[in-house]
Amino acid sequence: MITEEERSARTRRAFDATVNAATALGLDASGAKVLYDVFSVVVDLAPSPVVARVPVVSPRGTTSTGFQRAELDVTRWLASRGEPTVVPSGLVPAEPVERDGFTMTFWEKVDGVLPNDYDVVKHMPAVARLHSVLAEYPGEAGFFPGIQGYVDLAFADLEGREDLLPAADLARARAEWAVLSPATTSPAAFARMFPGVPLQVVHGDAPYYNMIETADSTLYSDFEHVGVAPVEWDLAHTGEEAVAAYNAAAVDLGLRAVDTGVLRAMERLRDLQVVACVALVPQLPLLADGLSTPLANWRATEPWPATTIG
Repeated sequence: MITEEERSARTRRAFDATVNAATALGLDASGAKVLYDVFSVVVDLAPSPVVARVPVVSPRGTTSTGFQRAELDVTRWLASRGEPTVVPSGLVPAEPVERDGFTMTFWEKVDGVLPNDYDVVKHMPAVARLHSVLAEYPGEAGFFPGIQGYVDLAFADLEGREDLLPAADLARARAEWAVLSPATTSPAAFARMFPGVPLQVVHGDAPYYNMIETADSTLYSDFEHVGVAPVEWDLAHTGEEAVAAYNAAAVDLGLRAVDTGVLRAMERLRDLQVVACVALVPQLPLLADGLSTPLANWRATEPWPATTIG
């Protein structure tokens, strides 16, 4: 379990690597400061109008660069369409930069950012709009990239770690994952489990939360897990009112309504993603508090049986 001193040292190393990389790229980062430090260290490279994001906590079995390239590509495409989105900085090449063991991306700074009100219902029309645009994305995108390649490894890491997760929880999670995970392996496997349900490129990571608001705009952001999935993957655990707001906006945009059966399955997959995230607590101890409520909510549900699929 990393100590607070070790975490602070990791943040400092990421900060120094970012400033050094920015300076090597010709940016003036003499007034740089850390804005955020959880899964990533986000650095304001003042006085340059650039913000860098540096992942420092990553699930075993994943690499940051693939996610970063996909994010850079899709945001550039959205911007080319005139959609409101954060964009890669035009002052440096739009590609991941490796420095001192860290991989970072550089973004155009957004001034006048307002506190996020986390009003899920209010943001649903914007989510539907994003889905309508992403449905036309011509670039390559992985299939359920935010969940692929690490859940089984995370469960293996949690074996025998009852200080992190009770054995009964792990056994239940593995049983539910065995039933549901085939749907995440390929579009063909998904179609066998959920016949007739369309797939498309989606945001991948709670787009209703990952919006940056200013006095005169709302920008889409944080596309690290952009990929192919049902739209319900973006709507898990938003609640009936939010789903109704999404459906109302979807009608106006010519999109399909939310499939409640698929939504329930995606919500359970999100629950299992939360369970897998417990394996990250040794890298990020403060995560334990944040996971406690969703874990309790999952424990309060009935175990997922095979007969509920579809």
